[in-house]
Amino acid sequence: MAKVFDAAEVANHNTRESCWVILYGKVYDVTDFLSNHPGGAKIILKLAGKDATEEYDPIHPPGILEDELKPEACLGTVDATTLPKQEPPAEPQEQAVGPPPMENLLNLDEIEQVATKQVSKKAWAYYYSASDDKFSKRFNNEVYRSILLRPRVFVDCTTCDLDTSVLGHKLGIPIYVSPAAMARLGHPSGEAGIAEACRSFGAMQVISNNASMTPEQIVKDAAPDQVFGWQLYVQIDRKKSEAMLTRINKLKAIKFIVLTLDAPVPGKREEDERNSLAGATAPIPSGVKAAERTADDTPDVNGGSGGVGQQLFAGTDPSLTWQETLPWLAKHTDLPIVLKGLQTHEDAYLASLHAPQVKGIILSNHGGRALDTAPPAVHTLLEIRKYCPEVFDKLEVHVDGGIRRGTDVVKALCLGAKAVGLGRPALWGLAAGGVDGVRRTLQILADETKTCMRLLGVESVDALGLQHINTRIVEQQIYDGPSGLDNLRRAFRAKL
Repeated sequence: MAKVFDAAEVANHNTRESCWVILYGKVYDVTDFLSNHPGGAKIILKLAGKDATEEYDPIHPPGILEDELKPEACLGTVDATTLPKQEPPAEPQEQAVGPPPMENLLNLDEIEQVATKQVSKKAWAYYYSASDDKFSKRFNNEVYRSILLRPRVFVDCTTCDLDTSVLGHKLGIPIYVSPAAMARLGHPSGEAGIAEACRSFGAMQVISNNASMTPEQIVKDAAPDQVFGWQLYVQIDRKKSEAMLTRINKLKAIKFIVLTLDAPVPGKREEDERNSLAGATAPIPSGVKAAERTADDTPDVNGGSGGVGQQLFAGTDPSLTWQETLPWLAKHTDLPIVLKGLQTHEDAYLASLHAPQVKGIILSNHGGRALDTAPPAVHTLLEIRKYCPEVFDKLEVHVDGGIRRGTDVVKALCLGAKAVGLGRPALWGLAAGGVDGVRRTLQILADETKTCMRLLGVESVDALGLQHINTRIVEQQIYDGPSGLDNLRRAFRAKL
């Protein structure tokens, strides 16, 4: 029978000679592991004798504990009633020493760690939070680790080109910034700062419907060839959305509309709910839908209960359908339409039937912030390949969610994605170091992507393919039921 420990007893083991930590309600003796921890002993020792779950969970995929620790390292469980109440990171204190130089940060996890120390706990809760138990958020990242690369040798890897195109527009890298709301919570430069960083790389940016700056402000200093998309959450009051589309149609920098479909209602984001951003407690004025602002007004905060996610979804129409929404949209914009949030091959197939109005799709589970245990984009990519590969010929397929390494970017491209989006990493980069922090985020991923491609023996993005990866482990996890496409095809034709 497993021993049950009092939290106070665990707290006594907080030294290099005897280091215990609590993870997921279990007590582990990690003394012998200190010298082997890839991140160094100091990180573990800071949490010695404490519940380290909140620190550990976001950056370690499931299974690492079992792989790295001997079974006898698990000493038992902790009596949950004796644990102190867990709090998110404290409000930032003024310090003589600010964040480290951005060039000293070597990966996206380090950027996030620095950013967490710079933002208020309420901003952290909004950026960090995900739905329910955060399984999808974690699995978005973990699934890429289950795909193995297949390097080739005796191949000249002197050069490597990341240039690509999206919807006919040339880009410098196949990595773009996904619509991530309220960037000014992390840094005053906000979405305009993200745009400035993207300009340095020829990267695309999709502006959030809930951006903390107006679209005019965001694209004001864009390069002539810079590419933007605009995210649309259709409002119950359609006149608001129509007014927004009228504004967007006038902005030459915005090349397409991203209609978001994966969150018709907000998910349950518990960190966010605990740290409501309503009212004067918000550290930076933001949170009003751009569709409800004029071109030059200052964002302000609406009152209301619940977390910021709940507030931002107020007024969003949950009744969208293929039959009604796309024809309505065609009346108000001639811009190409990209559908965001597809999570099954059936919906990808239906989207392909609505070409040419629909030019592309983004496979996404909303960063795990809507429906927990929804599939990652990798699963949907493999589903499409299995049941309806013709979709890749009719539409551009983009993905987001879980990208933390250049190897993740390469694996998504090998599976057929045209481009790969970043949500939280862009916000963490901004919070860590402003424009330079976002530049550093993009630089790390671009460099890692190039390194991966060169080691695979690939000179250009277009040359990446299924021959460069092994997906057998992941293929065991994808949907294996009937395709359902015949019924969808007949229903679609019947409505023509």
